[in-house]
Amino acid sequence: MKSLFTAFILFWSFSAVAQEKDSIPRKQIHIYRIQETPKIDGKLDDVAWKNAAVATNFVERQPNNGRPAPDSLATRVKVVYDDLGIYFGAEMLDPDPSEIRKELTERDDIGNDDFFFILLNGYNDRQQSMQFIVTAAGVQYDAKMTNGNEDPSWNAIWYSGVDLNGRGWTAEIFIPYSELRFPEKDIQEWGLQMEREFKRSGTRYSWSPINTAKGSFSIYDGEIQGIENIQTPTRLSVQPYISTYLNNYDGETSTNFNGGMDLKYGINDAFTLDMILVPDFGQTRFDESVLNLSAFEVQYDEQRPFFTEGTELFTKGDLFYSRRVGGVPFGDVELSEEEEIENFPASVDLINALKVSGRTDGGLGIGFFNAITEKTYVKVKNTETGESRRELIEPVTNYNILVLDQRYGDNSSISLVNTNTTREGHFRDANATGLYLDHTNENNTYKFFTGIEGSWVMEDDTKSGLEAQGGFSKISGKNRIDLNAQLRTKDYDINDLGYSSATNYMKYQGLYQRRLLQPKGFLNNMYLNFVAVHERRLEPDLHSRLILNFNSSFTTKEFFNFGGGFETTPIGTNDIYEPRVDGMYFTIPTYYDQWLWFNTDFRKKLVVEAVADWYKYDERGRGDLIFDFSPRYRFSDKFKVQLSTNVRLSDKEEGYVDSLEDDILFGQRDRNTIVNSLGANYIFNNKMGLNLAFRHYYSEVFYTEFYTLQNDGELSYYGPANNEYNTTYNSWNVDLRFSWWFAPGSQMTLLYRNATDSYIERSQINIGDNFKNLFDRPQVNSLSLRVSYYLDYNRVKSWFKSSGNPAGEQVGMSYLDSKTRFLRGDF
Repeated sequence: MKSLFTAFILFWSFSAVAQEKDSIPRKQIHIYRIQETPKIDGKLDDVAWKNAAVATNFVERQPNNGRPAPDSLATRVKVVYDDLGIYFGAEMLDPDPSEIRKELTERDDIGNDDFFFILLNGYNDRQQSMQFIVTAAGVQYDAKMTNGNEDPSWNAIWYSGVDLNGRGWTAEIFIPYSELRFPEKDIQEWGLQMEREFKRSGTRYSWSPINTAKGSFSIYDGEIQGIENIQTPTRLSVQPYISTYLNNYDGETSTNFNGGMDLKYGINDAFTLDMILVPDFGQTRFDESVLNLSAFEVQYDEQRPFFTEGTELFTKGDLFYSRRVGGVPFGDVELSEEEEIENFPASVDLINALKVSGRTDGGLGIGFFNAITEKTYVKVKNTETGESRRELIEPVTNYNILVLDQRYGDNSSISLVNTNTTREGHFRDANATGLYLDHTNENNTYKFFTGIEGSWVMEDDTKSGLEAQGGFSKISGKNRIDLNAQLRTKDYDINDLGYSSATNYMKYQGLYQRRLLQPKGFLNNMYLNFVAVHERRLEPDLHSRLILNFNSSFTTKEFFNFGGGFETTPIGTNDIYEPRVDGMYFTIPTYYDQWLWFNTDFRKKLVVEAVADWYKYDERGRGDLIFDFSPRYRFSDKFKVQLSTNVRLSDKEEGYVDSLEDDILFGQRDRNTIVNSLGANYIFNNKMGLNLAFRHYYSEVFYTEFYTLQNDGELSYYGPANNEYNTTYNSWNVDLRFSWWFAPGSQMTLLYRNATDSYIERSQINIGDNFKNLFDRPQVNSLSLRVSYYLDYNRVKSWFKSSGNPAGEQVGMSYLDSKTRFLRGDF
């Protein structure tokens, strides 16, 4: 291990010295201050645009990287600023304006659309930008972009308008300074990138040329110059909400009413406090539950907006799994023989949460997260006496995260992350700390990373664990490589605030990739990947598995995407986790996995995606067949439907069943899983839409034979299976949601939800009986309404100024003036 890391460091050091720094010329635009505010309606006929600086000469980024845009698709962008913010007016020619793609979608979604794209970097560090997109249908999309990685959960308040005309289309955009981050300086220099998507040909054009052969595209930003003497605005906003629920479950109807508030405050030009008071997450999307037979818990995606927005600092090192906060109770209950749990809570109530994050002008990012959850009890019933008692399973708990992330160069950083979980009383506490280095050489051709993490769990005794990793990558050119290694000790445990599954291993991984940098023949792009992975158990040493993998991806010039691959474990696998007992392992024979996939042109009304995947084991009759089929159809620019069917048929699968007194019971089983889902959207306009999401999950397990696990990893025949462990699980969810963005940052959501599930200890049930069993179970029927309203300090202040100064409402009714009057009720 030591020699491996030494080799990585020497290789990286040599590469960094051997390369001269890229002299990437930066495109620049010098802009001017305006006195009269333009009306944001998509028509660039205001006096403010008359003498504006103009950005031109866009260059194709993909698929033909570096080719100048044709005159028929010329793009001209005017840019100006004032005391309130920065304005963009984009004129985009189109040889056939009647064919401009303008599918309506919900906010923060892009469909079959032409769009205009802005990246602004107030600190001009080529690493983190604010992204603003408006489609030809007038739909807004915004995100934070960090080193080319997009975080679409970030939402800003900005204004846009579009206009389709005889020459093409125009986009007019106003971005207030309150939505940007920049240093307090008299003279500003910001990073700027602008792009245009021309959907009909699948081409994208950028203002500042981008070399797709190396580096993330954020390092190719141009520059805005000329912004002088602007004030960092007071960044204070609140978003109060009210919600009400009408719920029916198992014949009982209940109602409740909630109210709370989100608060954002700009501590200074760089740092923001984000706080949620009395949270309500009742309208978050349902989890896609599954029948889990593995040795590890299922890791679900985060659905709650507060925990997804602006968390790029907190995800450093993967020590933070936000579902721990307000998730399933961590404690356990000791029961006597005559006791049973009457009602186990599905989650813990969150009292409040806050996060402070930002980055200094010197590139130091600081993040602090804190959340507090309420006491949680479980109800236990004595089956003999009928008496009930409450047992505390989760005390008041405090969660903390501290992150320090120092950036340097164009694309490098060193980070320190600490997470801490403290529970009231004699409950389990935990701490984890990680230190990370991510270095890219000056020429953006090679990358080196390393990290080390420690975990400490304090319960009866203190348990500590260690994780370490390091790697080297060539990130440029047609031929790319990645070499990395990772170890994790047996007692490594970050599960109080993070997610760690497998432990006690050493893993080595190598990747070689061959890619097509420019279209060639009938292909727009091509990726060929060769991967080798070798894993060993650390304590005691044991070969775990060797994986050899080849996978490929191709896109034709007609935008038909296809690919496939092959994977094998040529010397089998020693699974150290399936037995659920330290020191034991389970031998799995060699498998051969081959798959094919394709999807048709996403620009068409009908799109079909399909995957076929087949695992064959060196064991007679054993294999897995996976098939996924997902057609979608766009009936109009307002209405589209998507279906999906996923089928997995597993024959003679072997796995853990139960722990007996002296043995570990394994079983041979057939498992069939079918998942059907339906999604539909009807979008009335760029502020209002109706969304349907349906999912039915079905999985059955039928055992044929039982075995006991031996010390050498082999199975010894135990006897024919009975029906004790057979299982059928169903999960049914329907969400019908109406959303209306009735004012900037303000939303009304009406949601109907129907959900149920069933777990039956038998299998091979016919379809009719299966659905009867499912719908005989209690169902959740819920109708909820949530209204949130965005209030910005600067806007509220202007109401009072305007009411005392009639002369303030002039200049031809600017967009912001009209919004202010509307909110005051003058219309």
